[in-house]
Amino acid sequence: MLYIGVDLGTSAVKLLLMNEEGKIEKIVSREYPLSFPHPGWSEQKPEDWWTQSIEGIKELTAECDKSQVAGISFGGQMHGLVILDENDEVIRPAILWNDGRTTKETAYLNEVIGKDKLSEYTANIAFAGFTAPKILWVKENEPENFKRIKKIMLPKDYLAYKLSGTHCSDMSDASGMLLMDVKNRCWSKEMLDICGITEEQVPKLFESYEVVGTLKPELAEELGIPATCKIVAGAGDNAAAAVGTGTVGDGMCNISLGTSGTIFISSKEFGVDPHNALHAFAHADGNYHLMGCMLSAASCNKWWMDEIIGTKDYAGEQAKIEKLGENNVYFLPYLMGERSPHNNPNARGTFIGLTMDSTRADMTQAVLEGVAFAIRDSFEVAKSLGIKIERTKICGGGAKSPLWKKMIANILNIKVDVIESEEGPALGGAMLAAVANGEFASVEDAAAKIVKVIDTVEPEPELAAKYEEKYQKFAKIYPTVKDLFGELL
Repeated sequence: MLYIGVDLGTSAVKLLLMNEEGKIEKIVSREYPLSFPHPGWSEQKPEDWWTQSIEGIKELTAECDKSQVAGISFGGQMHGLVILDENDEVIRPAILWNDGRTTKETAYLNEVIGKDKLSEYTANIAFAGFTAPKILWVKENEPENFKRIKKIMLPKDYLAYKLSGTHCSDMSDASGMLLMDVKNRCWSKEMLDICGITEEQVPKLFESYEVVGTLKPELAEELGIPATCKIVAGAGDNAAAAVGTGTVGDGMCNISLGTSGTIFISSKEFGVDPHNALHAFAHADGNYHLMGCMLSAASCNKWWMDEIIGTKDYAGEQAKIEKLGENNVYFLPYLMGERSPHNNPNARGTFIGLTMDSTRADMTQAVLEGVAFAIRDSFEVAKSLGIKIERTKICGGGAKSPLWKKMIANILNIKVDVIESEEGPALGGAMLAAVANGEFASVEDAAAKIVKVIDTVEPEPELAAKYEEKYQKFAKIYPTVKDLFGELL
C-alpha cells in the first residue's frame, strides 16, 4: 500500500509518498502566493491551496501504481481562519497564523473575559494568531461576511473537506483555535457563545489517525486513485512534525525550525502552563503536549539572506561564521511580532550591540543565534514547570544547517538527535494515514518502526558555558525595549 502525506505550509504545499514499510518514495512541492494587504496582516486564498495540492498529487503519483494509494492525511499550518457560506464556497481569503490584526480582540478576550476563564474553558489564553480572535475581528469589521458563515475550519481541514466532503477537524489542530476544551477533547460551549457562533458552524472533531471519509468519486476518477482511498483527519503542522520525528508518548521533545519555530514536548498526561507562555494542546497520538511557538524562525534567516544581503548562498554565508559564543551583536527575531513566551504582536525585529568593527558575518550569526535564544526562552518556561529535557529531535528547513543545529545544542545545552528524514509534517501525515489503514497498531508503533536517529549533536561544555553567558544578556534585551515597540507602530 501507498500513503500520501500533505504538508500545507505558509509558502508551499509539500506532498510525500510513503510505502507500507515507511520508506519515502517521492516528494514534490508546489508554491502559492502569500498576501500582506496591510502592515501586520497575512492572508492566503484557500482555492490556491486546493489547486496546487491537486496538481501536486497528480505529480506525486505519476509514476507509481495508483491503485495502491490507500490513504491521504495532512499536517497543516495552524490557527488560520477559513470560512465557508451555505454553498460551501470560500467567503474571504484565509486569515493566517502569523496575522497580527487582532490586538483589540485578543485584549478583549484576555482582559474582559479574563485569562483565568479562558484557561478554564480551553487550557489556553488568547494570542493574536489564534482563530477565536480572528472570528471576533470578522464579526466586528466584516459583519456581512460574518452573517454568511455556514462553516468555520482550519487550512488543512479545507483540503480534507474538498477531498472527502466531510466538514472535519482533528484534536491537535482544533486545540489552537481557542474554541476547544482541550482537556475533554470537545468544543467549548462557553467559547462558541463568546464568539457568537454555534456548534453547527464548527466541524466535527476526530483524532488525528481517524478516517473522516473516502475520496469523492469524481476526484478518484480525475486522479486515478481508488474511491476507497481513506481521507484521514491529520494534525496541526507541529503535531504532525512530532509524529514524523517520533516525538510521541511521554516526555519527548522536538524543535522545529520552519517558517515559525517551536519547541514541542509530548505528554501522556494533560497539563497546563500556569504562566500561559506555553500552549497546552491535544497531540496527534491521542495524548497531549506543551508547545512554545515563535512566529519567525527560519523565515528570519530567509529575510536576512534574501531581502537584506541579497544572496541565496545560505551555506556560504554561514561558512564565514567562526567565533561561536563570542558574538557581541544580538538580534531579537520578532519580525512578525511574537507569541511564546511574550505574547506581544507589537514586538519587532531588533539588532543591538553593533559597533564599527561589526561584520556581515556577525549579523548573520546574530540572526541564527537570536532564533535559538528565543527558542530557549520557551525551554526555560518548560524547565520552570519541572520538565526535564536532556535531548531533542529537530526538523524543518533550518534543521538542514549543521551550524544552526550546533547552536541549538549549545545554547540549550542538550543533545540534538538528527533523524533520517527531516520531512516532519508530510511524513507525519503519511504515517497517520498508514495507522488509519491498520498498517501499524498505533501512532507510537508507527514512530518506533519508521523514525531512525542517524546522528546526535552533543553540546560542548566550554561553548555551552559561553552561550550561557550570552543568553543571560539576550534575556535582558526584550524586557528593556518592550514598551518602546508599541510607540514605534
